[in-house]
Amino acid sequence: TALAAGLDIDKFAGRLSFFWGIGMNFYMEIAKLRAARLLWARIVSEFNPKNPRSKMLRTHSQTSGWSLTEQDPYNNVVRTTIEAMAAVFGGTQSLHTNALDEAIALPTEFSARIARNTQLIIQEETGITKVVDPWGGSYMMESLTNDIAEKAWELIQEVEEKGGMAKAIETGMPKLRIEESAARKQARIDRGEDVIVGVNKYRLDTEDDMDILDIDNEKVRKSQVAALERIRASRDEKAVEDALEAIYQCAVSGEGNLLDLAVKATRVRATVGEISFAMEREFGRFNAQAQTVSGVYGSAYQNDDNWNEISADIEAFSEKHGRRPRMLVCKMGQDGHDRGAKVIATAFADVGFDIDLSPMFSTPEEVAKQAIENDVHVVGVSSQAAGHKTLVPALIEELKKQGAGDIIVVAGGVIPKQDYDFLTKAGVKGIFGPGTQIPKAARDVLDAINANYKG
Repeated sequence: TALAAGLDIDKFAGRLSFFWGIGMNFYMEIAKLRAARLLWARIVSEFNPKNPRSKMLRTHSQTSGWSLTEQDPYNNVVRTTIEAMAAVFGGTQSLHTNALDEAIALPTEFSARIARNTQLIIQEETGITKVVDPWGGSYMMESLTNDIAEKAWELIQEVEEKGGMAKAIETGMPKLRIEESAARKQARIDRGEDVIVGVNKYRLDTEDDMDILDIDNEKVRKSQVAALERIRASRDEKAVEDALEAIYQCAVSGEGNLLDLAVKATRVRATVGEISFAMEREFGRFNAQAQTVSGVYGSAYQNDDNWNEISADIEAFSEKHGRRPRMLVCKMGQDGHDRGAKVIATAFADVGFDIDLSPMFSTPEEVAKQAIENDVHVVGVSSQAAGHKTLVPALIEELKKQGAGDIIVVAGGVIPKQDYDFLTKAGVKGIFGPGTQIPKAARDVLDAINANYKG
């Protein structure tokens, strides 16, 4: 696309960069980054660059968020260190290390300092950074790198056959593949086949509470609104209107450079929302397809008595009430983390629930409307971004306001135990923190639905 716009390959290839997540499979993660560098060089070589730097992969890496545990959370310091070392061994140019408490809440200054110092110690004390590719020549590492590169190339070719990544995204193929892998991994963890220390093996009898960062969401919202009001009061409204109109006209005509016009609009203090809406007027808004994989999680439990008992109880519910228990799995607010929500959706569907999914970034009002329209028994709220104390009570109130107070609400995700009592008093009927086994969650939700019917 850049070449078609008249750019020279050596003018921009060296400025393209990637963002990698780094997990706990140490050798695999190193090989993944090595394979990526190999593939990037192969791809860019097709465009005949003159500058060898055009073929050098540039990447930022972030240690895994989902590998962090709420249980025995100081273990997360070790996990993050191992993942950070894998990224450095693999040749990352830049790195983000997660804090030990991010499976519980947003990080405190204390935990953020440990995360930062993890990088500094690797950089300053270990000597690891003094060698470019210390694993080069290892038969194991070279073989693993080659295997990953070959399998990745097959996926790249499959995407190309669909017309490229944008077309593939429209079909939902990449997300479904990711969700299939996540569901398989979660099933292995829940069954104890993949060990997570402190969660499904070597678990403590009692867990001590941690000091957490408590966010006053309403205070943050008010400060953000006040900042927007100050900007709008001090800017040149005519200049903003002209800049936004220029974006709209470019979108309509296809003539001009939308990025350049967006930069100019920003300089006269147009907001991201206003710039986006100027284009939305012509292009509309992309609506992601809400798809889930089926059978992947459940296949790991085919011979599990507890799982089959839950499934039988769901069949009994269906015979008694004329339909299956129905749950809307939702994400509310500015929370873009949907791995947990999608794994819950596919696993609950496999055991027998009817499942609906809300669009990402929904409001409590939108979720309540969808829950009522779909006639669900329960709304399952997945929260990762510390909005649960504001958004979940707002959803419960909205359901009551719309005459649907009989729809029960449960919540899961990154929710500190210290907040459980607050949510329970607000009307939440079940809270499932990180490390909850999905069969247990399914049983508890089914029991809550049955109890609600009896009531």
